[in-house]
Amino acid sequence: MAMEIAAAITAAQRGDKQAFYLVYQQFIGRVYAICWRLLANKQQAEDASQEVFIKVWQQLPAFRGDSSFATWLHSVATRTAIDHWRQQKNLRLTDSSDQLELSEPTVDCSGDTASLEQAILRLPAQARAVFVLFALEGHQHKEIAGLLGIAEGSSKAQYHRARQLLQEWLADE
Repeated sequence: MAMEIAAAITAAQRGDKQAFYLVYQQFIGRVYAICWRLLANKQQAEDASQEVFIKVWQQLPAFRGDSSFATWLHSVATRTAIDHWRQQKNLRLTDSSDQLELSEPTVDCSGDTASLEQAILRLPAQARAVFVLFALEGHQHKEIAGLLGIAEGSSKAQYHRARQLLQEWLADE
């Protein structure tokens, strides 16, 4: 399977649309999960996911393989979702008008995992973004600050806030 995907990536780099479709099918779930967790909105996550693959198609010929394709794609997906998050943030002044579609699962999960996924989606936008980037995606606070355009101390404070809220919500269940 890995060899098949590697061959598809190479063919897609040369402009093979069918090969790119195979790459798309292999990775759309992971890309959507990143976008969904950061944006907590089905339509925006779908839009961001499609934008990721448009960018990948455009930038794929320049992909040199310095890192794995999955790592590169993850980076493109994270940056694209953050760009959408910033646009969303700039369109409203508070989180109180968020229209979260909490019934949409990120992945097939049950029990405690499903409860955690739902709780993460309830977090205020900035706290959710910091939590996802730090706890789930493995970024450091300095990186997160740069990605989100906030101070490093704000990133740490938002992460602390997110953890407290999650602990409270999950304890109540």
